[in-house]
Formats: sequence, structure tokens, C-alpha cells
Amino acid sequence: MKQGFHRLAIVAALLAFCVIVLGAYVRLSDAGLGCPDWPGCYGKLTWPVQDADVQIANEAFPERPVETHKAWKEMAHRYLAGALVLMVVALNWLAWRSRGPARNLRGKTTALFVLIIFQAALGMWTVTLKLLPIIVMGHLLGGMATLGLLIWIIYDSRYTSGYRSGPQLRAVRPLVLTALTVLVLQIALGGWTSANYAAMVCPDFPTCQGEMWPNSNFREGFTVSRDIGVDFEGGVLDLPSRTAIHVTHRIGAVITLIVLLYTGFRLTRIATVQRIGILLVALVSAQFLLGVLNIVLRLPLANAVAHNGVAALLLAVLVGLVYRTSPAHR
Repeated sequence: MKQGFHRLAIVAALLAFCVIVLGAYVRLSDAGLGCPDWPGCYGKLTWPVQDADVQIANEAFPERPVETHKAWKEMAHRYLAGALVLMVVALNWLAWRSRGPARNLRGKTTALFVLIIFQAALGMWTVTLKLLPIIVMGHLLGGMATLGLLIWIIYDSRYTSGYRSGPQLRAVRPLVLTALTVLVLQIALGGWTSANYAAMVCPDFPTCQGEMWPNSNFREGFTVSRDIGVDFEGGVLDLPSRTAIHVTHRIGAVITLIVLLYTGFRLTRIATVQRIGILLVALVSAQFLLGVLNIVLRLPLANAVAHNGVAALLLAVLVGLVYRTSPAHR
């Protein structure tokens, strides 16, 4: 039971990572409304392909004609997310029927189930509220939280007899927690940037629109409450508002780079996590480079998706480090 639970948690975490990456691909290829209804697609379990089905779908949704190249991406993401829900259900089943160490994980697996159901609701609202920015950003953060909780469960199911960190690891715990907090805030900023279509309002680097501090409207750019019913595809904010979002994300990127590099180099001085420290340094350096390339190369799809994927990997590494630096478990 112990080994089976642990392996299933690993598979679920890998699937959660794939869902995050595929979700980024859907969002960045402007396919977030590829299916205007939920949970089906134009009233079908798949998506309209035959000419007759396409005609019926177009008549039912005249405001959003069928675009097959977008619809299949959206449905593929839903199918993969559905598979993740089933894995979370399986983890709960194993934990609640176990009489061994896995029973100690019932609270975490239950929390994971609640989170994944709320994440599904966010996915629905993303469509029904027509890409409302706060929902889109929340959906991204929900995916990251799901991955983070699965990483924690992987560690907990590995050290079923208890875990205790050494004094060197406990000493860097505040730094690791700070790094994780900074990263989560930067991921949220990235989600807000993407949800408001602000990624390319500054086509130059390191300047923005030819200036070090361009005209920006921070109040409007970071207004969370928006009218319901508006189609937010393509964005509704003016240039100064989007510029404020983009500039803030750039500043956050520099802060994140500094904090995570410092954390990584500190960890390389501790033998038990030296390799993880090196990995952290490599990942955050790659992430910063991908961010710069997004601007210089004008947001190529593969590069932008990779930017989201590396953010998820950084989160996984730091959540694992938070576990490793904890004083004790069980």
C-alpha cells in the first residue's frame, strides 16, 4: 500500500505538471474560449468535426463560430484535467482505506480533493465568464497549488516512518520560505500579465517602449473587480494600464532572480541538498532567460509555454525544500 500510494502520487504530480503546461499552451495560443460551453464543446463530448456538426454548432453559438484548431486544444486540456481528478480520487481512496502509514495522509488527500474540485470550478468559470482576468489568474494559481500539494504528499509518503532535518537545513528554512513566497507572487504576476494580454506591450529590453519608466496606470492595471459578461479575450485595458502590469512583472522577475539565486547558492554549501541548490540556480537562470527571450523574440509559443513549465518546476523544487527544512514530520 505504501509503495503503491507513493508511486501514484508521483504519477499524479507528473500529470499535474502536464496539465499546467497544456493549460499554458491553450491560453497562449488564444484557445481559452475554443469551446464556448462547459463541460462539453458546442454541446458535444468531443468537438464538432463533420460539416453538419459544425453548421449546427455555429447556429447554436453564432457569437463564436467553430474554430477546430482551438476547440481540440481546449478539450484535450479538459480531458487531461479530468484524468488528474480521477487520480486524486484514487489517492483519497487509498488513504482512507489504508490501515498503514498512508492513513496519516488522509487530511492532505482530502484537502487535495477539495482543491481539485475548486480548480475544476475555476476552469468552468474561465469559460462561462469569458476569460475574466482574476479567474484566469486564479486558475493558474490553483494548478500550481495542486502541484505543490502533490509534491508535499510525495515527500510525506516517502518518509512514512518520520522525517527530521539537520541543523544546517533548519537554519535556511526562513530563506527557503521567503524564496517560495517571492516565487508565488511572481507566478501570480505572470498570470495577471498573461490574463490581461500585457506580455508584449514592451517590445524592447531592458527599456520599455524606449523608456526606462514609460507612462503607466497602476491603479487601473491592478483593478481586480471587472464587469461580468464582457468578453476579455484579447484584453480590454488601455496601453498605460497594461504597461503598468508588464513593468511590475519585470521588476518582480529581477527580485525573484536575486532571491532564488542567493537561496540556491546558500544551499550548495550544504552537502545533503547541494544538488538541489545547483538545480535551483540553473532553473531560475533559465527562467529569467526565457522571460527575456519572450520579449526579444516577440513571445514565440514554445518559449512562452516553457516559461510556464519552468515556473512550475521551480515551485516543485521549493516546496520540496520547505519539506526538507522542516524541523520534523510525524
